Amino acid sequence: MNISLKGKKALVGGASGGIGKAIAIQLAKSGASVTVVSRSEDKLKNVVENLETSEHQKHQYLVVDYNNYQSYKTIIDTYFESNIIDILVNNTQGPDAGNTLSKGVTDYQQAFDLLFKTTVYTTEQALKSMNNNKWGRIINVASVSVKEPLSYLALSNTIRAAVVTWGKSLATDVGINNITVNSILTGYFDTDRIKNLNATKAKELNIPEEEVRNQMEEKVSLKRIGNPEEYGFLVAFLASENASYITGTSIPIDGGLLKSI
Repeated sequence: MNISLKGKKALVGGASGGIGKAIAIQLAKSGASVTVVSRSEDKLKNVVENLETSEHQKHQYLVVDYNNYQSYKTIIDTYFESNIIDILVNNTQGPDAGNTLSKGVTDYQQAFDLLFKTTVYTTEQALKSMNNNKWGRIINVASVSVKEPLSYLALSNTIRAAVVTWGKSLATDVGINNITVNSILTGYFDTDRIKNLNATKAKELNIPEEEVRNQMEEKVSLKRIGNPEEYGFLVAFLASENASYITGTSIPIDGGLLKSI
């Protein structure tokens, strides 16, 4: 199957590393011009410099701190004054770990702004050109915890579930304009986020980090942690014409971690 995104413009959040970076790399390999977004300018510059480029592509970066909504909104507004995109990948860093008893209303509000409010606002801006062009792809990076909540990720469980149900509703409203909306339920991938969570868990349980990782791998049917590159393959497919009849879905990419149907 040939996946060509030649002539398409993509905006990828959280793209300075991990899953977001892998997505940006694959979209660029498929021919898209990519704008990578994150709060680390040095890392973003490095990503852009290493993206595959042809004469038809122009990559750029946008420095944004998703934790500061007002600043984020100003930067995003300025960006869309002179840019249009065809493919939007909604992805941010995750909120702090912790169970329900360790989190209060303020924590949930901050997580809402980080995960939901920024996603909805960015999508609103992107949809203006997508509706005019009668074509678009909106892909939300969510989590398997939407279906099977993880006790130590109460904030993520809650707000990402809202993103997924919003995405499902949006798919119905924009489908008439050939715009698809899908959410990806992310399992365990070899990223800094996983490493940091594992380090915290290892400290709490007073066990080696390697043991935490081994326990994690044992829960996965394929008995391994995912490679971010594999995630990029799925996003490139969903962004292409090959996935033109897939919308309103929540697709797990988890190596068989989820036990529910």
